[in-house]
Amino acid sequence: MIEGTPLPGVFRIVPPRFGDERGFFSESWNSRKLRDAGLDLPEFVQDNHSMSSQVGTVRGLHFQSPPHAQGKLVRCGRGAIFDVAVDIRRGSPTYGQWFGEELSFANGRQLWIPAGFLHGFATLEPDSEIVYKCTDFYAPECDGAVLWDSVGIDWPLGEIDPILSEKDAAAMPFSEFETPFDYEATS
Repeated sequence: MIEGTPLPGVFRIVPPRFGDERGFFSESWNSRKLRDAGLDLPEFVQDNHSMSSQVGTVRGLHFQSPPHAQGKLVRCGRGAIFDVAVDIRRGSPTYGQWFGEELSFANGRQLWIPAGFLHGFATLEPDSEIVYKCTDFYAPECDGAVLWDSVGIDWPLGEIDPILSEKDAAAMPFSEFETPFDYEATS
């Protein structure tokens, strides 16, 4: 199942699971099936996998600028995360708006987040793993971040103080951010 979100270009993907008493099987990505369903994703060149041991770990909000901008197909391999995309395409009708979705091992949901969006997540369960495919290789000279709490995201952390990396804690606020992305309207 593929569904649009309030942010044009960002999609929720829920691959079918086939289960029995042993567990389940799911094809987490199949370019032909996605293309046949109307979602033609770019080629993926890198897979990333990270684990966060504590609830309330926040990673992001990250982006990789042109010429090495990355689109990401994100899923949760274990545990649960609140995954977020923020539109940073200059001129976009949804510039600065965000969309968040709980991705978990239990629900099997994925998010397609194209280039031109910030990406981040917060862990909702201990030992949560995130697995994502990228459309370009990591390029440290193009790596960037925006402060996690400067966009107005309603993070589901309750009274938990977020656990941040030094890089993420020192990121610039959204109000000072100059985007390297432009919106291209499609007809």
